[in-house]
Amino acid sequence: MGLQVGDEIPEFIATNDKGEQFLSSDIIGKKNLILYFYPKNFTPGCTKEACSFRDSYVDFVNMGVEVIGISADSVKSHARFKSKYALPFMFLSDPKGELRNLFGVKSELLGLLPGRETYVIDEKGIIQLKFNSMKASEHLGKAIEKIKEMANK
Repeated sequence: MGLQVGDEIPEFIATNDKGEQFLSSDIIGKKNLILYFYPKNFTPGCTKEACSFRDSYVDFVNMGVEVIGISADSVKSHARFKSKYALPFMFLSDPKGELRNLFGVKSELLGLLPGRETYVIDEKGIIQLKFNSMKASEHLGKAIEKIKEMANK
């Protein structure tokens, strides 16, 4: 079942795109966050999704929101992906699927393809949106909609 809207994000540790240890407690519970899981670097849909978050990144930062992408790709692959597409936000490497399991991100296509799921987490560390769709183009809009709704509360 995994984490749901209203759940608090548990603490976790992962390796970021610079090969450094990332502690979730450094961000979660301190600022609003968009955490998105995607299947694979350099694929058409995943590139489109990452670039859409890139193109709105300044707006997110201005609203006090951080963006983090997560996939099973290696640290080196994340670094190349960020460099090639000028992606300004952090990526976390999840080669064993531990974060996917923690969040309960479902696989697609009979388990052959890692799922695509976006979470919007408020500054208290509570999930405000959980959106699952293999349509990469839908994730940015859903995240923006929820962030604006949170800002108006």
